[in-house]
Amino acid sequence: MSLQLAKDRLEEKGFLDIDIDPTLDLKEEIFRLKKEKNAIILAHYYQEGDIQDIADFIGDSLQLSQKAAATDADIILFAGVHFMAETAKILSPEKKVLLPDLHAGCSLADSCPADQFEQFKKAHPGAVVVAYVNCTAELKTLTDICCTSSNAVHVINSIEKDTPIIFAPDKNLGKYLIRKTGRDLILWNGTCMVHEIFSYEKIHKLKIRHPEAKLIAHPECEPELLEKADFIGSTSALLNYTKQNHTHTFIVATEPGIIHQMKKASPEKTFIPAPPQNNCACNECPHMKRNTLEKVWLSLKYELPEITLDEEVISKARTCIDRMLEISKKAGL
Repeated sequence: MSLQLAKDRLEEKGFLDIDIDPTLDLKEEIFRLKKEKNAIILAHYYQEGDIQDIADFIGDSLQLSQKAAATDADIILFAGVHFMAETAKILSPEKKVLLPDLHAGCSLADSCPADQFEQFKKAHPGAVVVAYVNCTAELKTLTDICCTSSNAVHVINSIEKDTPIIFAPDKNLGKYLIRKTGRDLILWNGTCMVHEIFSYEKIHKLKIRHPEAKLIAHPECEPELLEKADFIGSTSALLNYTKQNHTHTFIVATEPGIIHQMKKASPEKTFIPAPPQNNCACNECPHMKRNTLEKVWLSLKYELPEITLDEEVISKARTCIDRMLEISKKAGL
């Protein structure tokens, strides 16, 4: 297939479906293209292990935002979901930002359409809007301060005590923040599909079979699960906890992609993905898993699909992210 025809197909369909030579060493080709194009690959912990292994940097949303703001690469390939690539573009508008599959969305971001949220915001005049980074660029333009699960407590505590706060879009993280900070937050009713379907009954049975195991959970999980957890934290905090804790077995209540790094850091320990209510053996995010090694290579080769945003959106959305990064820096995160 010619280069132009390949590009035309990518632009027309919005995702990558080009046949690839099965004898091609994809990892070697990706490393070659990265060097040739001065490109960097940023990958979230929820990506497939093969993608994590070829990334230049792996992290949670806060770490990836910080890296996107600081990189001197000409091209940022974001192995994650759409809002993450948008955030990278907002922080580095002069760089080309690629997302291997444009359909890699986010159920949480989709749960909070900007036009509906704007009406919600108008119903609470005077409230400061804190939005979880897991939201669209358009929603960020309506936001005063962004946050991630790593810095959300610091962000809430940075706001004057008597100031009302709207928190969106994740109601479970919002409820967790209410307990942690004592603030009476106004919550948008959004959730993450991955973190709301864990089975408490199945987790309880796992605890019976593995009484020594620690249950660790992401704060996007429902309050009933968090009450049972031995440790609650962001993906990076969960990873660090498993490194430092002397327990040898962990039940991990978040997207199981993080277990790849947990096993690499602590190969002598056992990590059990917390089971969902359905009959699947795991609890994978279908959006995160749309990215593949083949799509990463194609994206670098043809420099598509590219994330583009209006200058006005970039300008308005940048303010809340900059405030988040400033608060994180002051907090030493």
